[in-house]
Parts: sequence; C-alpha cells; structure tokens
Amino acid sequence: MSTAAPVLRYQDARFQVPAAKLMPTQYLAVDDGTTLVTVLGSCVAACLRDPLLRIGGMNHFMLPDGSALDGAPARYGSHAMELLINDLLKRGASRRRLEAKVFGGANVLRGFTSNPVGSRNAAFINAYLEAEGIPVLASDLGGIHPRKIWFFPDTGRVMLQRLPHAHDAEVAAAESAARDALSRNPRSGGVELFR
Repeated sequence: MSTAAPVLRYQDARFQVPAAKLMPTQYLAVDDGTTLVTVLGSCVAACLRDPLLRIGGMNHFMLPDGSALDGAPARYGSHAMELLINDLLKRGASRRRLEAKVFGGANVLRGFTSNPVGSRNAAFINAYLEAEGIPVLASDLGGIHPRKIWFFPDTGRVMLQRLPHAHDAEVAAAESAARDALSRNPRSGGVELFR
C-alpha cells in the first residue's frame, strides 16, 4: 500500500468488501482485493490497472497542474498520475499493459463559468493518458453532477452513482475544505457499471 496521506479503510456495506475511501490529494495502489471508493465534484479520479497482474490504483486530484513543492503534490493531476503509475510499476505492473477508467470533472460550482476547474481537469486527464499511450476503457467526465465511484482493481469493474444536485453543496464544501486545509497545513503526501 502506498499513499500520500493515510486513507480510511472500512468494510463497504453496499458491496460487502474491504474498501478504502480516497479524499482529495490522495492516491492508493493495491494488490490485495481492496475496493477503492471516492466522491468527486470538479476533481478527477483516474483508475489504473494492470489486467494481467490484477492490480490497480486510483488517485483523486483537484487541479490539472502546479508545483510539487507546495507540500501536496498529489493535489495536481500531473503529479498524482506520476505517483500512481510509479507505485503500480514498483508492484510489478507493466506500463505497456496499463489501462484506465476516468471519472469526475463536473462543473458543480455555479459561479465559475469562465474556464471552470472541472473542465480543465477533464481535458488534462484525457490529454495526459493519450500522451502516455494508456488506453481509456471507460470515461464519465464533465456535466454538473457529483459522482461516487467504486473501483474494483482485481476485476477492473467500476460502479458509478451520479449524486443528485442536492449534494452539490456538500461536495463543493468538501473540496473547498481540502483546499483550505492544504493552504493552512500543507503535507506530503443511479448506478452504472463500467467493465
């Protein structure tokens, strides 16, 4: 297990599996059957997997790019992708076999209509994966609704639930709280099936 900050581990009641919940700025690679879970607004999560070894990981980044020197490099997509890929390679994954499923990038904050962060995050992840030659097997990016996703790295399956607009304030508040916490205390560190 590797992550920029500790993640919450629990037993997922919905799917009856061991799970780890990722918050903004976190990433985690697993090879033990753990399901990776996150809730996304304007943030993006990339789910990467080596299908031969049946290992995978997920990140949850807030912005497309920025300085890794600010104490939370995984808050930026450019660094979060590098950290996750390197962790998978350390576990024996082959870069040539990596495949991706990507989610999030919603424009949930109504006041930001000029160059919204969700759109920038979605554009970033698509360009990054294309440049790296990592095929995208499934994608649910953009729109206005927050999402909750469950990624099962051993099978590659992803379950996605679009959350009602009523949760927008909650997701936006969580993302804002993560941004505020980083600025105050920087540190390192319906359901659809996507097969």
